[in-house]
Amino acid sequence: MHPYRTVLGSLDPEAAEKVAQLHVPLRAPIVITDLRTAEMIKYASNAFLATKISFINEIANICEALGADIKEVAIGMGYDTRIGNQFLDAGVGYGGSCFPKDVKALAYMAAEKGRHPQLLYTVMEINDDRREMVVTHIKEMVGDLKGKIIGLLGLSFKPNTDDMREAPSITIVQKLQADGATVRAYDPVAMQVAQPLLPGVEMMPDPYTLAQGCDALVVMTEWNEFKQLDKPRLRDIMRQPVLYDGRNIYEPEEMVRTGFIYRGVGRGFNGMNLEKGAMHNIVPPAE
Repeated sequence: MHPYRTVLGSLDPEAAEKVAQLHVPLRAPIVITDLRTAEMIKYASNAFLATKISFINEIANICEALGADIKEVAIGMGYDTRIGNQFLDAGVGYGGSCFPKDVKALAYMAAEKGRHPQLLYTVMEINDDRREMVVTHIKEMVGDLKGKIIGLLGLSFKPNTDDMREAPSITIVQKLQADGATVRAYDPVAMQVAQPLLPGVEMMPDPYTLAQGCDALVVMTEWNEFKQLDKPRLRDIMRQPVLYDGRNIYEPEEMVRTGFIYRGVGRGFNGMNLEKGAMHNIVPPAE
């Protein structure tokens, strides 16, 4: 009920005007155009937002290498009104019903007409790489995955929905299982939808039952429930206190102080002295 704009594509100006009048109460700009242009506005908008997500994930990779903090980088970028602060959250990549489908469709249509949508291909490639990145980082934290128990906090592609369409968790589960890991999961609302899509994954009734005996926990969806968890309790019931924060919902310093072996996405060293082993988003402090 609060759109940024309403886009109407029509070959009949009179009909378009009547439909526009129906949308006037929404108090949003109304764009009336031809069919192809209306379709392109929708595809281009979603492709651009997907590009922002892939871009900030690419910058997160560079932040990890250089010791910068992607969350602070994103905040600094977002103050520039030409860029804006939305869709600048680094993580495990985009999913859902629109972004993957629309980027693929736009790239396909461009290629069919003899164009080379190089940027769109790169956006998709970066997004695919995020799934592989998660598994690689988990291996770096716990070693060989054979026989390891990995718990996923969240399954849906975003919070406040049970939507599993193109959810990153699906691919990540498959990769973890292929490497010999046993995967458990908990999601506040998506487990019933997710179960048929994730054979071999045991759905748990709550985060603490999930964490019992786990070698690592992985935050897949930024549910508010996960931000409020009793972290010392989680630490004490895990086999290894390893937490990979795929949505950067926790602060590295707090997690390390709590005793976790913690890693976020693109969270750098915050100017800490690396020679003293202060790699705070990966290694916990010495006892």
